[in-house]
Amino acid sequence: MIRKTINSERIPIKLWLDEVEEGALKQAKNLANLPFSFRHVAIMPDCHEGFGMPIGGVLATSGVIIPNAVGVDIGCGMCAIKTSLHRLEKDVLKKIVGEVKQSIPLGFNHHKQKQDYRLMPSEYNVDEMPVTAREYNSALRQIGTLGGGNHFIEFQQGSDGHIWIMIHSGSRNIGKQVADHYNRMAGKLNEQWGSPQTKTMQLAWLPVDSDEGQVYIQEMNYCIDFAFANRKHMAAKVCEILHEATSCDFPHFEGRELINIAHNYAAPEKHFGKDVFVHRKGATRAGKGQLGIIPGSQGAQSYIVRGKGSAESFESCSHGAGRVMGRKEAMRRLDLQTERRKLEEKGILHSLHAARDLDEAASCYKDIDMVMRNQDDLVDIVVELQPLAVIKG
Repeated sequence: MIRKTINSERIPIKLWLDEVEEGALKQAKNLANLPFSFRHVAIMPDCHEGFGMPIGGVLATSGVIIPNAVGVDIGCGMCAIKTSLHRLEKDVLKKIVGEVKQSIPLGFNHHKQKQDYRLMPSEYNVDEMPVTAREYNSALRQIGTLGGGNHFIEFQQGSDGHIWIMIHSGSRNIGKQVADHYNRMAGKLNEQWGSPQTKTMQLAWLPVDSDEGQVYIQEMNYCIDFAFANRKHMAAKVCEILHEATSCDFPHFEGRELINIAHNYAAPEKHFGKDVFVHRKGATRAGKGQLGIIPGSQGAQSYIVRGKGSAESFESCSHGAGRVMGRKEAMRRLDLQTERRKLEEKGILHSLHAARDLDEAASCYKDIDMVMRNQDDLVDIVVELQPLAVIKG
């Protein structure tokens, strides 16, 4: 539920958490004072500071789109697949994890060979999108790769009695190239138009009806579809490995082969009677009845959820637990053996192998139970998922 409303700016800021870090609050106030921001700014319970816009932020705008309010990993999101398995023995799981690591490039690694072009989004004229056209051949080697940071492949035990697969990944380098190109373009144009402060705030904008805005929207949508295709390609490989090891099936969950949801994008929607562009940066759509995914850390549970369609959040919810500690801070403060022990005591096959992995330790993240309590007006929990094995880049 809304824990606090800040009314000191041009439009209100509505917070689904009690405390927000200073940097993220400053960014939220910047959003609230933009002349084209609509109605209010919604801050989800996993909020923390990002670039320009806080992660866990939801912003509706009238007539403009902000590349940096979408972010550099355009279309980043999650998919989840229910299996027919009811349990996985640890020795079998270890073998499966090893095969997945051999089959799917992790971190900065790409495929050595180009993948089938038919895996790529097809409903676009690539020649009309300059960045996508430039990056297309490289992207053919990146589709079906995990990436690094907080991206993961996870095997989970569901409260419904089934084993689940969850994958978190995005648009790889093509998304970053599109984001950087149009953010720079927007910054230069804003200076020409006498709005240099938006560049300083890292919130440079493009008019939706301009040539630049229209091409960005096309390229952004391509990256959203590429990110989904990337997750599907990995999911197919993981399912193949799991099937070969266990002969399991993959029954549909409520009629879906897999659940997919993005959390870095902007989309035209209608809210409070007005056509707007809703920017979700580290937030997911939670329309009434819509299935979604909210992961915890690699040491905590994740959730399949159903949206309640809350108008106040622009039909949105959190995209995860949210960080409480920056990556560099984690490397300085956390102890590897302590963090490993926390996971091993729970029987989790984790991804904390060396000190460099501490930036993704469970202690870096908020308490997912608290995050879920703070948004019980936004989503209902459908399935709770406990981690069994986690693969990271």
